[in-house]
Amino acid sequence: MSLLGRVAAALREVGISFATIGAIALAARGVSRSTLDIDLLSTDVRCLDSEVWSAVESGGAISEIRRGDVEDPLAGVVRIRQEGERPVDVVVGRARWQGEAVRSAEPLAVLDVIIPVVRSVDLVLLKLFAGGPQDAWDIGQLLAANRDGTLAAAVEKSLPRLPRHATALWQRIRVG
Repeated sequence: MSLLGRVAAALREVGISFATIGAIALAARGVSRSTLDIDLLSTDVRCLDSEVWSAVESGGAISEIRRGDVEDPLAGVVRIRQEGERPVDVVVGRARWQGEAVRSAEPLAVLDVIIPVVRSVDLVLLKLFAGGPQDAWDIGQLLAANRDGTLAAAVEKSLPRLPRHATALWQRIRVG
């Protein structure tokens, strides 16, 4: 089983909800972009407990847990690496809307595993929240792939849940 499969199994074993985000989710939504790692999202802080990763580590992987401080928009990140495998990052969010994105994710085949993948609208919201140049490009690609405009309308409806900087980025993308 791949590292992604073992990480997914470890999370499921302890009842932690998660979903794929990042470039893998983009690919599942029809936008191809190269990436070296696989990103997962959860809002369950148990992800930051080393015991969760013991089974994955017993298979030769190394996990590095980074906890966010009070000012950090994330509760933390767990980076799991193993030689010959794509690294897996488990991003632990704090916001209720992030938890809703995880809960509404759809199971899809990703590499060798069936795992939840966030919906396109939630992927755009996550990218707006992150706010980097690559995120803006990704959003543009997702919008271009959605020819009927339903994605933009769904994002507009969900914008009030996001911080001000995310709304400002959305306005720049829509104008630009």
